[in-house]
Amino acid sequence: MNNKLTRQRHIRENFPLLLIAFPGILCVFLFSYVPMFGVIIAFKDFKYPLGIFGSQWVGIDNFKFLFSSDYIYGVIGRTVGYHMLFEIFSIVCSVLVAVLLYEVNSKLLIKTYQTAILLPSFISFVLISYIVFTLLSHEYGILNNVIEGFGGEAVKWYNEPKYWPAILLITNLWKGLGYSSLLYYATIIGIDTSLFEAAEIDGANKMQLIRHITIPSLVPIVCLMLIMSMGNVMSGNFDLFYQVPRQSAALYGTTDIINTYVYRMLSSGNITTSSAVGFFQSFVGTIMLLLTNTIVRKISPENSMF
Repeated sequence: MNNKLTRQRHIRENFPLLLIAFPGILCVFLFSYVPMFGVIIAFKDFKYPLGIFGSQWVGIDNFKFLFSSDYIYGVIGRTVGYHMLFEIFSIVCSVLVAVLLYEVNSKLLIKTYQTAILLPSFISFVLISYIVFTLLSHEYGILNNVIEGFGGEAVKWYNEPKYWPAILLITNLWKGLGYSSLLYYATIIGIDTSLFEAAEIDGANKMQLIRHITIPSLVPIVCLMLIMSMGNVMSGNFDLFYQVPRQSAALYGTTDIINTYVYRMLSSGNITTSSAVGFFQSFVGTIMLLLTNTIVRKISPENSMF
């Protein structure tokens, strides 16, 4: 009875906050939980006239068909490989930029740098794809003009898969570096300045301050970001891999990931197999998130998510 009264009092006292949160909760429920019902399509031979309930249940046949193709293993490998590559470079570069920003003493300069590195985050990948095309176009691209100016031969960038891991990595860093670095920068600002002052009194130089105070203070947020990112290890940024390479079939061997592969299957009307892929992505992502959190909890319990 006391618990019931306490709960009612808690709701009454926090009713304005609950009211503000309600639209967000409703959106999450409608767009994140309700669509989960559609996961059963992955286990059915879906026919439009029959609908979800009327379509025949086929169990794991869609998964068998999916993994009977050798191509899917290459797609999975690229998805995981790109994710790990992006995460490693993102963490290292973001921490480096955050540390450098902290060393800037001018308020005008710090605001200028923050704006400059954060601005690409607000640019859509459609526009970014045109920026990349302006640089890499075979006939009119700026990069090819520079190469030819030095006596070289123009490169057909959109027909050469070997260049695209680096191109996609640079593009992803350029767009996302600002937001992630500001997260680490905010963490550094929150460090007690007395720690730096005490270390400086003891004779520590800048590199020692960074190594023994700044970096250890960033470990919790780095672990949190790493755990959350591992939930998307089987997924990738669809816009990056679809828009920037401009859907060039010659680049599929390098740029085709699970998200673009599923999109092409959906475009061809293959709903059941694409649903099986989506279910596989979510399942593996959940397992990887839990596994990563468990590993972090074993090594450093205070830095785990739960």
